[in-house]
Amino acid sequence: MYELRVTSQFSAAHLLRDHKGECENLHGHNWKIEAYVAGRELGKDGLMIDFKIIKEKVEKALKELDHKYLNELEPFKKQNPSSENIARHIFTLLSREMNEGDIRVSKVTVWESDTASASYMES
Repeated sequence: MYELRVTSQFSAAHLLRDHKGECENLHGHNWKIEAYVAGRELGKDGLMIDFKIIKEKVEKALKELDHKYLNELEPFKKQNPSSENIARHIFTLLSREMNEGDIRVSKVTVWESDTASASYMES
């Protein structure tokens, strides 16, 4: 099994509804995103998939989030835009775009700071 990882980032504001703490107030993050793609086979060129393709798909997924107030976006109108839910949302978007044949999005990790992250993967 091979696993590739690309990183990217986006900036956005959010608040966590029904959270008893400072994060219930409007605030922003510079989120770092790690997207992992796995597969068992390599092509004749020795690549599972070109990093450029993964990066393009990640950038497309992040474009809808970048410099936005996340609570106003459709995916987060009813659920909190927590790091956990953001990771799942990006995972879902990437899976729709990339899962084909042997290639699967295996994990998305969202870092809201240098010391705190949340990952989403399916079993």
